Amino acid sequence: MGRPAVWIDVTASDAGRSRAFYAELFGWRLDVVEEIDYGLVEPGADGLAGGIGQAGEGHRHPVGAVAYIPVDDVDEALSRASALGATTAVEPWTLPGMGTMAVVLDPDGRRIGLWGP
Repeated sequence: MGRPAVWIDVTASDAGRSRAFYAELFGWRLDVVEEIDYGLVEPGADGLAGGIGQAGEGHRHPVGAVAYIPVDDVDEALSRASALGATTAVEPWTLPGMGTMAVVLDPDGRRIGLWGP
């Protein structure tokens, strides 16, 4: 098997409502980081880590969901993705202590996240 998704990001028009919805529907426990208005999902032993954040003005992500795939080097992966017909939707940014992330649009326009060290 290739590289599995390591993070799921849900961006919502009303993050509070979406957090309540997913928590109730799937039994997710969320820890909201107020400074960035982002609810971290506790994945459990076999689950996929992720979070639920707010879309809208001043936020880099539109409403939707993105699965992040691990890569060795985000800039190199962006270059390869571009050569394969993708476009960069969100330029790389670094989360201190976690890694570097970026988002591309595949040739059909689907959002795919890249996550590197």
